[in-house]
This record gives sequence, C-alpha cells and structure tokens, in this order.
Amino acid sequence: FDGMTAMKKSPFGAPQQETKTVAVLGAGLMGAGIAQVTAKNAGRRVLLKDRDLEAAGRGEAIIQENFDKAVKRKRMTKHASDSTMANIVGLGDEVPSWGKHFNGVDMVIEAVFEDLSLKHKVIAAVEEHLPEHAIFATNTSAIPIGEIAKGSKRPENVVGMHYFSPVPQMPLLEIIKHEGTADHVAAEAHRVGSAQGKTCIQVKDVPGFYVNRCLGPFLIEVQSVLQDGTNPLELDANIKDMGMPMGPITLADMVGIDVAGHVAKFLSNADMGVRMEGASLEGFEMMIEKGFLGKKTGKGFFLHEGLKRGQKPPINPEAEAMLKQFIKADLKLSKEEQQMRIFTRFVNEAILCLQDDIIADPLTGDIGAVFGIGFPPFQGGPFRMMDNYEGGITKFHDTMLGFRDKYGEQFTPCDMMADYAKTNKKFHSN
Repeated sequence: FDGMTAMKKSPFGAPQQETKTVAVLGAGLMGAGIAQVTAKNAGRRVLLKDRDLEAAGRGEAIIQENFDKAVKRKRMTKHASDSTMANIVGLGDEVPSWGKHFNGVDMVIEAVFEDLSLKHKVIAAVEEHLPEHAIFATNTSAIPIGEIAKGSKRPENVVGMHYFSPVPQMPLLEIIKHEGTADHVAAEAHRVGSAQGKTCIQVKDVPGFYVNRCLGPFLIEVQSVLQDGTNPLELDANIKDMGMPMGPITLADMVGIDVAGHVAKFLSNADMGVRMEGASLEGFEMMIEKGFLGKKTGKGFFLHEGLKRGQKPPINPEAEAMLKQFIKADLKLSKEEQQMRIFTRFVNEAILCLQDDIIADPLTGDIGAVFGIGFPPFQGGPFRMMDNYEGGITKFHDTMLGFRDKYGEQFTPCDMMADYAKTNKKFHSN
C-alpha cells in the first residue's frame, strides 16, 4: 500500500495540456484493453483505429463482451456500459474522415505489432493529422523508445507507455522517456495512466525496460528446466507454490506465446549477452509456427476451447510432444532446484537493473515485479525477498555460484549482489 501511494506522485513535474481524446492504434486484445480502461476508468473519448472497420469492430466486440460480463455480475450498470461504449469510436483506413477525427486527438497510444519499421510507418501516417501538442505513446514491450522516436517529426512528444496483458486486470504501467522526451509529455502519460487505474513506474529506456528485462532470463530458465526433463504441469505447480498467482507455463499462455517468444528473442539479440543463454528457443518458435499462441487462439501450452466455467484447461498434447523433442536429459530436478533456478535468474536481473539505474530504487523494482508479472506478493518483490531471505542475500548469492558451477555463466551474480553479499546488506531500510 505504501509503495502504491509513493508511485502516485509523478516524478516528471506538471503536465501542460489535459488529454480529452485518446486514439488507440491496433484493436487486438492489447489495444482493446487499453481502449477499455481509457474510456471506462479514465472517462476519456476514445478513437479505436485498425487497418479496417472489421478489425476495429472485433476490438469493440471484445470491450462489449467484457462490459456484458460486468453487467451480469452487477459490477457495472447497463447505463454505464452503454454510455461508455458510445464514447468509443471505431475507425478503419477505409473511413475517409479518419484523419479529421485525429485533428482533435490529444494522445495516441500505439499497440500495433512489434516491428520497428511498422511503428515508424504508423507514426508517419498519423502525425500529419495530429495537432502540434499531441503525444505519441508506444506500447512496445521491448523496443527502445529512442529507436521508435526516430520515425517522428516531433520526437519530444514520443514516450513509452508499456501495459501488461490482460490490460483491464494488470495494474502496472511502465512509463519510459527517451533522451529527448519532454518532461511535460511524460507527466501527462503518468496522469492518463493513473486515471486508467494503473500504478505507474518510471523506467530507463533500454531493451525490455524493467519487467520484461527481468522476465527474459526467467523465461529462458523455464525453457532450460523443461529441457532438463521437468514435466510442464509439474513446473507450473512448483512455481505457483512459490506464491505466483499462476505458473510460468500458464503465464506464457495468458501473455501470448508469440509475445513471450518475441521478448525472449529480442533480448537474446540485444545487450544482455550470456544472461539470455542456457536454453534453446526453438520450442517457442515451433509453437508460434503452428499457431499455438495461447489463450487468444484457443491453443497454447494448454487447450482453452470449449471449457466450462471454472474448468482447468488441459495440456495441449501437440505442444507437449513438441517440448519433448528438446529434452537434453532427464535430470530429475527437485522441486526446490526448479524453483531456485528460475527465481535466481529473475532476482539477479532485477538487482542488475537497480545497479544500472534502469529503476530508481528498490521500491520501484518491487512494485514493478509484483504488479507486472505477479512476483509472489507475500515476498513483497525481489528486493524485499532478499531482505527477508533466510540466510540473507549472502546465501542467495552462494546458491547462484553453485548453479554457475553446475550449469554455466548465465548464473553469475551481478556486481551489486556480490557486493551486498559480503556483509548481508539489505536493500530497504525498514
């Protein structure tokens, strides 16, 4: 609670112009979710644009379905549902007047496919219709904001607003300035994000930002543990037993195998070196080629189609067969070793993010991890976990050294962890 309260104050100063109309580009699950919280929670007018009206209509249908469920469960009135939907306008390229609609837009939030050249095309297409003050926010999951801003005529108005899926449920929003982002632009992103009901954290502009940068080694180690013979359902249950709201296999299905695979592949080719080693990503790639993208396509690691309410999705036998192709040896890993191999990779990366000033302080790192991927809430986040860990960070550091000797350099503790381990130093003062 104290952490959430601390995050409510914007670190960017005061915004200059209030956002009344928001255009969301891309009406898939992510774009529809952003449109939903912008209209329902923030009370802003929303233009939901995709390549054609049919695609925009699918996005509107996702929102309507969510509202219908809320009305049925008496969490929303029918009047509120109807009035909010009336505030969302679907647009496609074939609508001749879409450019005129954009003349009155104060903020664009882009949620198109993770491709830099596509994002540059999107910026160029909409900028000519936007007023001078309009903010262009990108919801990229890993591409540096500075690279995206190179496609803009007004790079000072470009900022990162990284949401987490599913947007209506996940409370975190990472706000990322590139070197040229104006402070008042980031301040308005913070204000809009807060109005959407998000807890906002400021993150440095690096590949993967904070949460996905930590998630990269975590996902690689999940693959590594599977390739060492662990059953996916067993691994899911064991990680959930650590206090995660869901296991990593279920998490990948919820986020999207394509999104998880893209983040892992992008970070492997970025600046993280040996920390993204330890497993092959071919299993992810095979699943993506087969169209097993998770819940959004009905099949991923699990089968999500035709389930009754409350029914657990069964394992997808085709996906299970694919994973078995990449088993190197059955090491019969203990529950504790599975858990510690995966969590040491996440925590080490979180501490490295603090070391490299990607996050401002341990509190930001704790809030980001808990609200972004559901890091065990009872642990309080990776930094609070270290402070309360039995044997302290010294024991945790020694565990990593043991894994390094056994499995490889990807388990090398970062300099800050090694330094803190010398005296069992804590991250929080209380």
